[in-house]
Amino acid sequence: MAEQTNPLIDELCAVIRTAHPSITEGEKWNAPSFRTTEWFATVNLRAKKGTAVILHFGAKKNAISEACVAIDDPEGLLHWLGKDRAQVSFADAAELALRREAFAAVIRQWITHL
Repeated sequence: MAEQTNPLIDELCAVIRTAHPSITEGEKWNAPSFRTTEWFATVNLRAKKGTAVILHFGAKKNAISEACVAIDDPEGLLHWLGKDRAQVSFADAAELALRREAFAAVIRQWITHL
């Protein structure tokens, strides 16, 4: 995988990688992506400000695509783009540091649905 040169993206990837021991990193859709049994997160390299990650429930449509999943999100990190995907954005490293644990908690919940 191409080496990241953006420290904010590097930190975002580190939070995802360390959220749970079953998470591995790879490259999918020409971007850093993460999986357990299925791909579930892809860094949005096109974010105009800050950084963002798209969370999804696999590379292909599945049962969750038609249903909706409840994710506890007390800090309002998830911006739902559909029933099966959401975006989490951070304006800068300070915001990511402030919300690191909440983001990791969302990731841990997310992967239970894979």
